Amino acid sequence: MARFLHTYFRHRYAALFYALILTIGAGPLLAALDVDRGWLRVFLELCLFATVFGFATTRHSRLLRLVLSVGLGARLATLLFEHRPLAFATQPAVLALALIAAVGALLYALRAPEVGVEHVYAALDAYLLAGVFGGMLHHEIEHTWTGSYTIGGAPLPEFSLATAIYFSFVTLTTLGYGDIVPQTDVARGVTVVEAITGQLYLAVLIARLVSSAALGARQGEPSA
Repeated sequence: MARFLHTYFRHRYAALFYALILTIGAGPLLAALDVDRGWLRVFLELCLFATVFGFATTRHSRLLRLVLSVGLGARLATLLFEHRPLAFATQPAVLALALIAAVGALLYALRAPEVGVEHVYAALDAYLLAGVFGGMLHHEIEHTWTGSYTIGGAPLPEFSLATAIYFSFVTLTTLGYGDIVPQTDVARGVTVVEAITGQLYLAVLIARLVSSAALGARQGEPSA
């Protein structure tokens, strides 16, 4: 067990990357197979908890992991037993957790004195986690203010989490398909911020990683 945990902590961002890709891709597959898509939320939230559990150990990490353990148990109970009041009460914590996970992965990538494979995976994870956070936020906006998003000018028959994540990544990457359109000021504001964030992230991140890689290469050169 100790060896497994040691391996996980060394490659946690690589493992998270593939877990997120598989989980995000599972949404449409579950819908096609007519499987309860509530499992998509279970898998996504497990990824979020695993991300924050994998943060570097600090003097506050034990308390953080204790709080996360309680939160994980509460969320699993709400999702497995469909306890709606508890699900509603804990949803803001899940949104905060998604944001913390994205920021934590980004800081790990940017603070590296030398860029390694794990730091590249952390940067990719931060991008995916930002898309997941955006999807969860869009989903909550639609369920709080029904009609915030439309398709072809008509109300959406269902704005599932998988659909919200799809819209989030279309926005984050500025693909702009135009099939789903935000209608309210809140939805439009979040959409604009997400589109800007996606463009700035790629520009700043690539510059930072290239700079770190070049600095590491120069430091590794033998002195004349």
